[in-house]
Amino acid sequence: MTIYWSNYSVPLWFGFVQAWIFAFLFWKRGYQNNRLSDYLLGLVLVGMAFNIWEYMLGFSGIEILWRQLNFFPRSFGYAFAPLCYFYFKSQVDKDFRFSKSDIWYFLPFIIHTIYHVGVFSMGQDFVKTVEKNFHGPFYIPQIEMFTEIALNVFFIYKSFKLYNDYRNWTKTQFSDIESVSFKWFRNFLIVLVISFIVYLLKMVIDTIYDLDFKDDWWDNVVGITLIYYVSITGYSQVQPKTGLVFKEEDFKPENIQKEKFNESELETWKTKILKLMQDEKIYLQPELNLSDIANRLKTNISVLSGVVNNAFGKNFNDFVNEYRVREFQERIQLPENRNITLLGIALDCGFNSKATFNRSFKKFTGKAPKEFLEV
Repeated sequence: MTIYWSNYSVPLWFGFVQAWIFAFLFWKRGYQNNRLSDYLLGLVLVGMAFNIWEYMLGFSGIEILWRQLNFFPRSFGYAFAPLCYFYFKSQVDKDFRFSKSDIWYFLPFIIHTIYHVGVFSMGQDFVKTVEKNFHGPFYIPQIEMFTEIALNVFFIYKSFKLYNDYRNWTKTQFSDIESVSFKWFRNFLIVLVISFIVYLLKMVIDTIYDLDFKDDWWDNVVGITLIYYVSITGYSQVQPKTGLVFKEEDFKPENIQKEKFNESELETWKTKILKLMQDEKIYLQPELNLSDIANRLKTNISVLSGVVNNAFGKNFNDFVNEYRVREFQERIQLPENRNITLLGIALDCGFNSKATFNRSFKKFTGKAPKEFLEV
């Protein structure tokens, strides 16, 4: 068998191999750390590899998909978008495990696979008969295509909603949300949307102009870009030191804000929290989170989160970082700190990064740190 190497096939082969190498790296790390999210991200990469292998093999002169494997499922198709969603769900909740109800999300993939494998297993003569008398006449390819599009739209929406809910939740739990932001996943979703739009655009253009195989391969370039981004950025993503436990179904921001406390109870909790912040200055701890304070006060984080919102009118992130900004304003005036950089002082005040410090300082003073000093 001769493999043809060209400007079309080589980039696809690089992307395909890259996906499989990192998939195995993710599975190895998942096994070592008992982390479901790594197993799922490995599967996401395999799904991306199968999204480009038709064109990869076609441009390489390998016709096995159209000959020996005709009608056999060629990609993850219906399972790809759900895998992306469940990857992030398992990433932000270390306790997440698949339940029986989750199988419904993969039902289209199961039905599609059973149908294609069942027909394929009967032999190529049977495949040709089904394609001629059933598959084509009943518009099954079109139904499959629009079903896949609908599933992609649905799960991309769910993934964005999950990400936004998670980001809102981190503000109620952590004083430093950058270390648990997972911005790379948000960027992945954005690129995924772009690739989806490119795919739809290509499909429309192909329908109108009946493009040649060589003319409609360019959406695969986006697929290769996705593979490299997810494999490298996803693998280098720093895992939180403490396992996250975000329950999408339990997090309702409005419930926290509407939670009722009587005045006496609220004042008692408020006094306890202020004592920790003002007397012990626990906000100087860079990785301070709501769980730390809850443990100190021997209560649960849901109660404490409600107290912070009701007593101080802020989420936990703003509540702590405002103390850090005040601390910075005091320390910057001290003579012994004249030779210390602004960032050095900010880090001593509990901030974990320059970006978080600048954003918080601007939010609570209305000025950038340098502007504040010039006044």
